[in-house]
Amino acid sequence: MAAGSRLPQTGNNLAADNSASDCTSTVELIASAKQTLQTQAQALERLAGRVNGEFANAVNLILATKGRTIICGMGKSGLIGAKIAATFASTGTSSFFLHPGEAFHGDLGMIEPEDTLILISYSGETEELLRLLPSLQDFGNSCIAMVGNTESTLAKHCDTVLDISVDREVCPNNLAPTTSTTMTTAMGDALAVALMECRNFQPQDFARFHPGGSLGRKLITRVKDLMHKDNLPECLPSTSLKEAIGIMTAGRMGMVLVKEQGKLVGIFTDGDLRRAILSNNPNMMDEVMANLMTLSPKTIHENTLIVEAEEQMLQDKITLLVVVNQQEDVVGLLEIFDR
Repeated sequence: MAAGSRLPQTGNNLAADNSASDCTSTVELIASAKQTLQTQAQALERLAGRVNGEFANAVNLILATKGRTIICGMGKSGLIGAKIAATFASTGTSSFFLHPGEAFHGDLGMIEPEDTLILISYSGETEELLRLLPSLQDFGNSCIAMVGNTESTLAKHCDTVLDISVDREVCPNNLAPTTSTTMTTAMGDALAVALMECRNFQPQDFARFHPGGSLGRKLITRVKDLMHKDNLPECLPSTSLKEAIGIMTAGRMGMVLVKEQGKLVGIFTDGDLRRAILSNNPNMMDEVMANLMTLSPKTIHENTLIVEAEEQMLQDKITLLVVVNQQEDVVGLLEIFDR
């Protein structure tokens, strides 16, 4: 072949040329991402504006369900449906995903009459879902449609319809499910949150379904499980600053508990020490804790969850809490990094 001649372009060559287009600068890529995210955000705003009584009906249907909430969908809708089912199951709503194709070939036996189904199809005309409708009606199941076309066949044959329609996909060709899948995910999350609020679902409830990993441990761990409880640095109100510094240094906690007759009366911290030194009092080393300590230090009960303790520390902008028991006796110290 002569030098400089070109090979004829095949489909693969064309694909390679398209993927190597000149839209690769950092500025252009950032602009593309921002445009995509802004378009998605605007679609979510419009979705929020369309939420109506149908959403409340869907929540109430699920709350009244004596069985499980079963999610069905094909393709991308099915993938998101599986995520919604997982979110439901971990937040107090018994749920699982059922592939509609498998359902039509035997898995319908997994459905009980007291179950409620959420059927997801953007077009509302997905054949695999429509073929299930006669069986579901025969079983007597309540059905919620999540569709982009509220006049579709699926919408007309369900008890409640959730509108997830979009003006167009953010895909440049308006073909790949992008914005519509975002709306589907968001609607599923909205249902999950509403159900959690109705059930007063608490962190400890969440922990019951997430016992593994750091999140689970965090949500079931209590202050008494992590607090320092041995050789706590303590002194009396009559203890001098010089003596207190020695106790603080040995305790390596950056503070000293001030106790009288076994009861906590104050706390002396690194911050108190800095303020004492900056006072330029020549006799400061002989000053007693009764005059230097912080009165009414922050305390927390030993049975408090760690997540609540962390929230209190962040709110009060402190890094250490004195831990007390039911009798208000000091039983330990908790630092914010004790995890």
